[in-house]
Amino acid sequence: MNETVMNTNTLPEFLFKMIPTEKVRVKEIDGMIQLMPVKDNVDCTIGLRGILANYPEMSIDKFLERMRTDKELDI
Repeated sequence: MNETVMNTNTLPEFLFKMIPTEKVRVKEIDGMIQLMPVKDNVDCTIGLRGILANYPEMSIDKFLERMRTDKELDI
C-alpha cells in the first residue's frame, strides 16, 4: 500500500473540477487508486483521542501531569 499527498493542480481538468480542496491523498491498494480530499487546516496530531476525546478542556500537559501523579501514588 502506497500513500502520498499531492496538489490538485497536477490532476487532469475533469478531476480538478470535482475536488473542492487544494490537496488530495492518493492511496493505492491492490491496483485500485483512491483520491481523498485533504482539508488544509486539519492536523491529525492535535488533541487527545480515545476515552479522553470527550474532555476538550484537558490539555495533553494536564493529562501527562495526572499520569505522573497516578504513577507516584502506585509506588
